[in-house]
Amino acid sequence: MTARTILRLGLTGGIGSGKSTVAHLLKDRGASVIDADAISRACTLENGSAIPAIAQTFGQDFITPDGALDRPRMRDHVFTHPEARQALEAIVHPLVRAEIRRLAAASSSPCLVFDVPLLVESAEWRQQLDRVLVVDCSEETQIRRVTERNGWDRDTIEAVLRSQCPRAQRLLAADMVIFNDGYQIEPLRRLVGLLADEFGL
Repeated sequence: MTARTILRLGLTGGIGSGKSTVAHLLKDRGASVIDADAISRACTLENGSAIPAIAQTFGQDFITPDGALDRPRMRDHVFTHPEARQALEAIVHPLVRAEIRRLAAASSSPCLVFDVPLLVESAEWRQQLDRVLVVDCSEETQIRRVTERNGWDRDTIEAVLRSQCPRAQRLLAADMVIFNDGYQIEPLRRLVGLLADEFGL
């Protein structure tokens, strides 16, 4: 009996690029989407698996009264203390990796989509994937979208952009690129549909 072939697709893009929309469109076509960011957030919600270690490492001031990570406070902290980002990642990333492995093993789809914001920054991811799909747009479009979606000011958004890998580096890592600079969903849906056909979805 021939083993079932499963495409392992890495999906990434900068903040506000539309990566999550592409992930939803692929899911609608039958892909199994494993969202690393969602798993990470779940680890840091009330009574999440990362909370005890975060409290021990950073102090109770970084935990909200309901027992979740104080995300705005931590975001401000890691922007000004690079070593704090490394300490937080050392806590959260092993938990995320374990859950990703569990979800991948449980999938029955011919296409596993690993939605990973920091895919390019992580040396270990590339060797686990068959292809990398980057969702790209201009920096001004990113800023506009995040302003509308999150209500953040421009300085905060630009700080996030600086904390992510440069756009050119992300594009160099891509096997495929979707340029998503517009606001209309239908052109994007058509592009994703063409890729889904290629992926056997």
